[in-house]
Order: sequence, then structure tokens, then C-alpha cells
Amino acid sequence: MSEEYRRRGWWRDETFLDDLRRHAREHPGEAAVVARRTGPGDTRTLDYAELALLTDRCAGALIELGVRPGDTVAVHLTNGWELTVLALGCLRAGARICPLLPVYRERELAAYLRLTESRVFITLAEFGGEAPGELGLRLAAGLPSLEHVVVSGEPRLQGVLDLHEFFFGTPWEKTRGADLEGRELGPDEPYLILFTSGTTGEPKGVLHSQNTLYAPIRGEAEIFGLGGADVVTMVAAYTHYTGFVRGMLMPLALGGTAVFQDSTDGAATADLLAEHRVTYLYAPPHFLRPLVDAQRAEPRDLGALRRVVGGSAPIPTRLVREVGEVFGRRLFSLWGMSENGAVTISRPDDPVDWAAHSDGSPIAGMELRIDPLPGREETGVLRVRGPAQCLGYLRREELYASSCDEDGWFDTGDLARHDGRGGIRITGRTKDTVFRNGFFVPTTEMEEILARHPGVEEAAVIGLPVLGGADQTICAVVRPASADGRIGLGEARALLRDAGMTAFFWPERLEFVDALPRAAATGKVRKVDLRDRFA
Repeated sequence: MSEEYRRRGWWRDETFLDDLRRHAREHPGEAAVVARRTGPGDTRTLDYAELALLTDRCAGALIELGVRPGDTVAVHLTNGWELTVLALGCLRAGARICPLLPVYRERELAAYLRLTESRVFITLAEFGGEAPGELGLRLAAGLPSLEHVVVSGEPRLQGVLDLHEFFFGTPWEKTRGADLEGRELGPDEPYLILFTSGTTGEPKGVLHSQNTLYAPIRGEAEIFGLGGADVVTMVAAYTHYTGFVRGMLMPLALGGTAVFQDSTDGAATADLLAEHRVTYLYAPPHFLRPLVDAQRAEPRDLGALRRVVGGSAPIPTRLVREVGEVFGRRLFSLWGMSENGAVTISRPDDPVDWAAHSDGSPIAGMELRIDPLPGREETGVLRVRGPAQCLGYLRREELYASSCDEDGWFDTGDLARHDGRGGIRITGRTKDTVFRNGFFVPTTEMEEILARHPGVEEAAVIGLPVLGGADQTICAVVRPASADGRIGLGEARALLRDAGMTAFFWPERLEFVDALPRAAATGKVRKVDLRDRFA
């Protein structure tokens, strides 16, 4: 298939480093990266010329540390300009990069560093009241492959390297420049290792090449007409697929500007959009909600904003309406995974409120298939294939192979139905499937209906086991909109009845929470945690 992907332009023989060199040559003074730290209020801007210089410097630092082609560098940082330089520096040195969410602690980090056999671990001196740098030293003592711990920030630790001093403050491009020749990764070589968010179980190390990342970038850019004039922001962790690929690599490939900060706070994000004239915004519904509230409370000039896109979770009808009212822009929907990026996107020629009813249709090159569930013919298991699909799971080849059939169709683990316009609507996860009387319970539709009630800010529907029974108890877990406006179980059932939902799908149990548990990177609800809590 690779020849076909290249012939159609979904894959290419160039790399992201070729993009960087081209832009540095053609418009060296244009802003490539703008990164703000909200605590001190510092903003660092790198133009394309400086980004190219720092990329070579970073690569030289890795070579100085003994990093060989094919080795892995693990990066455990908050959003900052350093991430972009490290992403490109690893490419230049021929190393794989494994970005890790800053919320990861000892259990996760030990497992991921061991699985990737990382040679270098780059982390923070302090985060969330803890000391990841000290943890890195302890982990290195028990991991033979881990040779260097690099720390950003104070206090200094004996036995670690200072990120800014060693990687960015030393002109390695002068002393190690000759060693860079012939090392950089090609477009089809393994490059990026991403651990899945683990909303339903054990995370997996997803392995991508530059081409499997380029295909969805090209598809998304074509749909929204993105180019070198665009200023792109993702309200996301830039050590997750969304931030790393769509937030950093997409504007780089286009010759635009990547703008990001180390906070998902609504007011801070609104300020960022206004100050840097952002044209393209992506935010999961969980993060888009406080942004809408902040802009409503204190309107900023967001006249440059052309596109607003949401994903990672179903988009409520109320949010679509409010984005239109507050931003004066329509909200588009997007669905994808760490395994394949942005696979489906709603289109400008879809109905204005389509994001509340559909997760969009496939980007160029990607194919979809829905395998119906017994007794629920309109809903089934979603399978995909195409040029954006990852290379596999790191050192878990059998697990990845078990998710693909003989024709290359990958089982996403999501449930979906056709939307009537060539696209899909995600209805849940197979591991979150709830059955009643032999039928699949449409949990996503139920959650959207319940969220229409003025007393419901958001809802999650789960199935709880019944002792000695095959069926499950249907439980609606609600985060109330206010302390005194809670919905009752009878009201919830009546709301579903009025929406035309079959009676045996109505919840038998109603629980309230102050906040729904979420995956840190995507904002997706962790239903496994809710089941454990209320079982």
C-alpha cells in the first residue's frame, strides 16, 4: 500500500526536517513557535531560523550523550517551546521520541521507560508538589538502559544534567555538526512512541513514522484550507498526540505558527487567542466549556479566529449553540485516536449544528467500516484503515495484530453508527458497552439527552453488574449544573421518554459527582473509574 499512498500524495519522501529547512530558507524571520508560561507570564518566540539552529544544537547534545540512531529519548515536560526543539532534535539525531504526560508518576514512568528502553529521560525538577527529577534518578538506578537524566528548572540535583544549559546553552552544532550527517530519520522509519490515555484499560505504546503522522495533517489541512498564514492552538497536552502532532508538527509542515501555553484555563486561553491572533483552535468539550464561559464574561477581540474544532468526546448541542453565540463561529467535530490521528472531521458544507450529531466523515485516504452488533443493526464496531494508521504497538506485536484482520482493518474499540451523510457518530466504547434484554444500550445518545436538562452540566451512563444476572443495572452519573437544581431519577427517565428512547434503556439508578474522572490528556471520561466507584 505504501506505493499507492505515495502516488496519491498521502505519504511523501520528504520529512518534517525538510519542511523546517525550507521555511528557514524562505522566511527565516517568521514566527515558528510561540510558547507562554502562565505562571511567570513569560512568552518565548522562536522564528524559523532560530528553530533550525536549536534543532541542530539539540541533536548535537544527544550525540554528545551517546544517543545512537534508533535509541529512544523520553520527554516528561509541560507545554513549552523546548518540546518542539526536542521533537525535531530527536529526528535530526536519528532517535525516537517518547513524550510522556507530566501527570505520570513512578508506576507509569517505570513501565514506559523500561518498555521503550529509553537512553535519556528529560523531566522537570518539580511538578505538582513532587520532584520528578529525583524520581528519574531513582528509576535510572534500576533501569540498565537509562543512562542520563536531564532536568528542567530548579533546584539543581547532583547526577543530572540541566536541560537549558546542556541542550540549548552549549553550541553543539559547532563541535558535533559533522556527526549529524546521515543520521536523521527517514519518512518511513519509527519515530514517535505515544502511550494511549488508558481510559478503558492498560495503555499501549503506539509507534508512528513521519508519514503516518503526515497523512492526517494533510487531510485536516485540506478540509479547513490551512496554510502558512495560519496560527494554530490546541488546548491539550503537547506530550499527547493532539498537541504533539496537530499542535506542533502541523503548523511546522504548513509553514505557519504554533502557539501554546502550559495551562488549559479558560481565561488564559482566551487571552492567548486574542494576543496572538490565533486562526485555528482545537479543544475537547471539557476544555472548550471554560473557554466559552471566559469569553462570555470578558469578550476579547477574536476576529482572527477562522475555525473552532472539538473532539475527544461527544459534543453537546448546547455547546455548539454557545460557541456560535460567543465566538461567532461554528463548531466542527473531529474523531481520532493515538493510533491514527484525525480520522473523521465534519465539513464546512455540513449543517451548521452537525457537530452535535456527527463526528464527521473520513479524511482523504482513510476508510471506515462498521461491523453491526447482534440485535442492534444500526450500531457496530468501528474499523478503520489507511495511510494515517500507526506502525503498531511497541514490543506488543501480537496485541496489535489481534486488532487487525487479514485485510488490514483495525478494530478501534469504538462503537459507531452511520450519520446519513457519509460519516459516523461514535456511540461509545466496546469495553464500556452496556446491554439490557440482549440489546446494546445507546449510552452516548442518553448522555446527550440528559445534558439538555438545565440541572445537568454533564452526564455519563454506565452499566453495573447484577449478582447472578446477565443484564446490567443502568446507572446515570451526573455532574449537576448547580447545587440546588439537581435532576431526579423520575425527571431523567421522563426526559428520555420524551426524546423517544425505549423504556428498557432508561436508567434505574442515578448518582451525583462533583466532577467526572477524566484522562489528563484528552478530557475523556474514565468510565472504568466510575464503574469501580459505584459497583
